[in-house]
Amino acid sequence: MQTTVVHDLCHFIDASPSPLHAAQTIRDRLIAAQFVACDPAQPAWDLKPGRYFVQQDASIIAFVIKSRAIRRFRLIGAHTDSPHLRLKPKAAYHCEGCRQLGVEVYGGALLNSWLDRDLGLAGAVFTADGTRHVVRIHKPIARVPQLAIHLDRKINDDGVKLNAQQHLAPIWGLATDRDPTEALLDLLGKAAGVSPQAIISHDLSLYDLTPSAIGGENDSLLFAPRLDNLASCHAGLLALLADNHGDDSTVNVLACFDHEEIGSASATGAEGPLLATTLERIAIEFGLSRSAYFAALATSVMISADMAHAVHPNYADRHEPRHKPQLGQGPVLKTNHNQRYATTGATAAAMRLIARQADVPLQDFVARTDLGCGSTIGPITATGLGIAVADIGSPMLSMHSARECAATADHEPFVRFMTRFLGG
Repeated sequence: MQTTVVHDLCHFIDASPSPLHAAQTIRDRLIAAQFVACDPAQPAWDLKPGRYFVQQDASIIAFVIKSRAIRRFRLIGAHTDSPHLRLKPKAAYHCEGCRQLGVEVYGGALLNSWLDRDLGLAGAVFTADGTRHVVRIHKPIARVPQLAIHLDRKINDDGVKLNAQQHLAPIWGLATDRDPTEALLDLLGKAAGVSPQAIISHDLSLYDLTPSAIGGENDSLLFAPRLDNLASCHAGLLALLADNHGDDSTVNVLACFDHEEIGSASATGAEGPLLATTLERIAIEFGLSRSAYFAALATSVMISADMAHAVHPNYADRHEPRHKPQLGQGPVLKTNHNQRYATTGATAAAMRLIARQADVPLQDFVARTDLGCGSTIGPITATGLGIAVADIGSPMLSMHSARECAATADHEPFVRFMTRFLGG
């Protein structure tokens, strides 16, 4: 089971080089499991007990309704985006005999991890007729070359210092007499199967072409891009598809949002209305009054599933001494009393009980008091909906690198824990 689940995670990640591709990959698996699409633009969804999903751009929410007597929701929240380099609107230009691409850093990327990698291009282009075309150029189209050590003799002493504007623009060819914008549109037109002249906009991400890999002694390690947070999306999806979901009055929900890495403040981010609107529409379809809907939220609970910091063996002093999650030792409960994570004493107790029931070890993470703490969609969702939330993730190293690292032994317990959570 463990090996099968990890291999499936690798396939899932490799099929999802951009946030939009991640949502599409989830969508394809939901459709294969007989989930039915709900159009957010339609005034009525005509719901009955069954499996449904709603997608808006790179965010997707799936839910399972087991009966008409809805009293609460159990939710798993994750995000489809990861830090990366994204093309600017006027991306193509020539400089010093090279053809280059102007990029913006999306999220808190480890910039040095994008140097000297073979990069593909994925996302969407938009044509004048209003159509979105999903594209993926899965070949080494671009590269961010590092400055040679001969021209930066102190780099090993002083470290790599990168200016995002000056030093991260990849090369994607040699300068010619042809206009670079025309060349880029021609490349995108071929990838999308449309006329280059019809393309009026794009939303495109560079990604590392190296596929996910299982390695280390006895295949104990997983090396992959975008583990944060596609591993959580994958685990939540498998839990939702497990189909052993307990109480018929509970609606089980998987919400995978875009834009978490940049604060979630967007129409399709966790701070936007997508989740609240979806839950309320479910309630309306089944005849719940507004008061009954609010009562359902008051008894609901959510796991904010986002990857966690494993203790780094080379930097163990960066971790709180009594809260050092280790690779291979199971999921991590994340706590921050300043509410950067949404875990409370009550939700922590509930998660520990679920871990016992699922026979899954549960580790604890708290940031050092003198270091800042990242955040998740957990506090945002708790604030917006007023529901109880616990922040849980799987331990990993190299978070926000173009290539990240986890233990193969951790993913199956993560799936098992969330499956038990949805089982109530």
